Amino acid sequence: MLSNLCDTHVHTLFSRHAYSTVEEDVRAAAERGLELLGIADHFSTMIAPKPLHPIDYQHFMNLRMVPREWMGVRVLRGAEVDIVDLAGGLFGADLHFRTFEEADVWRSEQSLAEQAFRYCDYAIASVHGRDFTKDATPAEITAMYVAALEHPKVLMLGHIGRTGLPYELAPIVAAAAELGKVLEINEHSYWWGRPKVNERCRALAVACAEAGVGVAVNTDAHISYDVGRFDNALAMLEEIHFPEELLVTRSADVFTAAVEGAIGPLGR
Repeated sequence: MLSNLCDTHVHTLFSRHAYSTVEEDVRAAAERGLELLGIADHFSTMIAPKPLHPIDYQHFMNLRMVPREWMGVRVLRGAEVDIVDLAGGLFGADLHFRTFEEADVWRSEQSLAEQAFRYCDYAIASVHGRDFTKDATPAEITAMYVAALEHPKVLMLGHIGRTGLPYELAPIVAAAAELGKVLEINEHSYWWGRPKVNERCRALAVACAEAGVGVAVNTDAHISYDVGRFDNALAMLEEIHFPEELLVTRSADVFTAAVEGAIGPLGR
């Protein structure tokens, strides 16, 4: 039986449409026997109305305050960043600010993304707003996902099984293999009970198994109650006899090694 001891895509109150604090998520992880929790709040326009200002994204710029070990759980600091164009561009990469009002901490011009990612261990690249994908071909969507995976801070693509976007699976899996990156099986994708989504998640898992690509099983929890609840995703992986060695969330050590192999050493 597959064991999944990490949940590396969970949200907190900072994501606005989530309901729990960091501490509540960590406590839930500890109660469910998880070894590692990855806080990955939304880094997108969901957080603040336009015009955007860096002060609205201080959560990411202060992530060093989150302890590495808490209630016996290893804690990693992440972000779920929106893909915003067909070139695979990420939110915040084209937003530049020279100073940060209320505190003069930016002494040279840097993008909002550079500031937010400075203390992130990894990012999950996802599509939420889909207007920019209207009339895009499967080849264009595929190239978009591959380009996002190539970003040095992106470890995995988020919930590609449920976006409904047309893409070619084989090139995405091949890119993940070449880059040493990870693809996600998202438990929250099963929440709506849509057969097409279930089929896509299964196809993704089968393709990863055949190509030897690591998979992260995550809840995408937006409330602490859901942290560590992977029943549907794990049942599907068991059904297809998914190789345990490709489940990168099976232990804290394995997932940490995946992060460090793809992104680089963890900071303090």
